Amino acid sequence: MGDPPPSPDPLPVPVLDAHTHLDIVGTDPAGQLAAAAAVNVDRLVQVGVDVDSSRWSVRLAERHPSVLAAVAVHPNDAPRLADLDEALRQIEALAAHPRVRAVGETGLDHFRTGEDGRARQEYSFRAHIAIAKRYGLPVMIHDRDAHADVLRVLDEEGAPERVVLHCFSGDGEFAADCVKRGYVLSFAGTVTFTNARGIREAAELTPLESMLVETDAPFLTPTPYRGRPNAPYLIPLTVRALAQLTGRDLADVCTAISANGERVFGPWA
Repeated sequence: MGDPPPSPDPLPVPVLDAHTHLDIVGTDPAGQLAAAAAVNVDRLVQVGVDVDSSRWSVRLAERHPSVLAAVAVHPNDAPRLADLDEALRQIEALAAHPRVRAVGETGLDHFRTGEDGRARQEYSFRAHIAIAKRYGLPVMIHDRDAHADVLRVLDEEGAPERVVLHCFSGDGEFAADCVKRGYVLSFAGTVTFTNARGIREAAELTPLESMLVETDAPFLTPTPYRGRPNAPYLIPLTVRALAQLTGRDLADVCTAISANGERVFGPWA
């Protein structure tokens, strides 16, 4: 993926990275946290995608006050597991930890999972929604090419009080449907891609109180470093792009995103 991009200018107001995978970034987590803090990205949510990475996320959150954890079985992994129910039991046990503040990433992926795996994927999604509701946690949703089915399952199960659409990938119409339901849209580096017209339209239409920002590191590095490794310290590139795209004051965007993070995930300290 090439060399890490240089650090951007610090943001005027501290913000969070609402979804990252430092275990996949693969370098010293403490160094990544320090690099992020240097540009005013002072909190993050470390996200698990299976039992092992969820445990890793909890351990990191135990060691670092600036880190909260999210735990789940990724939707693309759910159909492949020999004992999905046992994995879900272990995820539920982790969800009881006080540093776990979201259940996710869970959801539906019609891009990588074919018809033969979708029933099991949906079963897993429903189970994660139930875990989130039992523990009073937000559900953090992975949605790829499955917008209508994601909303259908949430409607059928009854959504938790807080729902985050991780790495929002829909257009303005889907964004309006989500905002109407009270869901929070988390925008990643894709919103900086000039060819991502639907996502950019969605960002323009999303109220500030319904918006979060994330890296999904090490993936989806923002312009102008697309294709190079992503990490939480690059959040300012996406935040500045959102401010410019929506015509909002940068400090106001930062303040709103920070407040939304505390409302969705609770206090870090």
